[in-house]
Amino acid sequence: MLTADDKQSFIREKAAEHRSDSNEKIWWSLHAVKKLRQDKLRKQEVEMAFKSCFVIEDYGVVEGRPLPSCLVLGFIADEPIHAVLAIDKDFDRIFIITIYRPSRERWQDDWRNRES
Repeated sequence: MLTADDKQSFIREKAAEHRSDSNEKIWWSLHAVKKLRQDKLRKQEVEMAFKSCFVIEDYGVVEGRPLPSCLVLGFIADEPIHAVLAIDKDFDRIFIITIYRPSRERWQDDWRNRES
């Protein structure tokens, strides 16, 4: 079973290894691509942000989800982004389930904790 620290290390490692032209280590769901466009984010910037992201919620193994997942916080310049990522150790990659810009109404100033 992967810990949150294991997941964070794996995500950062896959982001550093990722080359879209040769060894895709980051895979995008259709939903994530739609959210990317809605939030006017750039794919390459998001993928770069994963190199130094932080796991802020660890979802472990959940029924109906074949892979362990987590919520991560990354930054594009000074702008925070959140992404739910699945860890696919068998195929040595990460899978982006969704991505979004967190709102101040739902998140505290550190972007790591939800408002109560």
